[in-house]
Amino acid sequence: MALESHRLNPARRYALILVDLSVGFTDPLRSRLAFACDDVIAANQRLLAAFRERGDPVFYTTVAYDSPAQAYVFREKIPALNDLVAGSELVGIDARVAPRADEYVIVKHAASGFFGTDLAQRLRATGADGVVVSGLTTSGCVRATALDALQHDLRVLIPYEAVGDRDQDAHAANLRDLQIKYADVADLDACLALLGA
Repeated sequence: MALESHRLNPARRYALILVDLSVGFTDPLRSRLAFACDDVIAANQRLLAAFRERGDPVFYTTVAYDSPAQAYVFREKIPALNDLVAGSELVGIDARVAPRADEYVIVKHAASGFFGTDLAQRLRATGADGVVVSGLTTSGCVRATALDALQHDLRVLIPYEAVGDRDQDAHAANLRDLQIKYADVADLDACLALLGA
């Protein structure tokens, strides 16, 4: 029997969380963690423009390590994460979606943008009761961040063009599961229309 699932009520104010749009995940010529994602970058450029025009909050996450003790089991599982050295070019946000001076970059060590960070407090300080989650990768850090956002009682919206994954089967399966249980997944135009409602 299918699980009953409802569309969430719209948030009063959304914040944008751009998950791991760092060079380490967006530039396959410089990083073994990255994959071609120009279409995802383009969708995020549209999102950023809409949020900036409205004056709504924008947050970024990036993964960076400066100690062997940080997330050592995660790094054991995925050794390529060791390339994400704090201060290196790989942990910088892709210039195509670069943050402005008033947009905060959360440095994280785990999959979720919330785990071990002050993201929840920063979101609450803006008055946001919902988040638009975008970025990379759908089956990993996007999913983990979206799930934790819901667990902080934030309404979660995911524009499917603005997320990506190196594994298309995982991408589709995770979007489907997120839609059923944790978030509203919609096309970018619908998400932008909801922001302006």
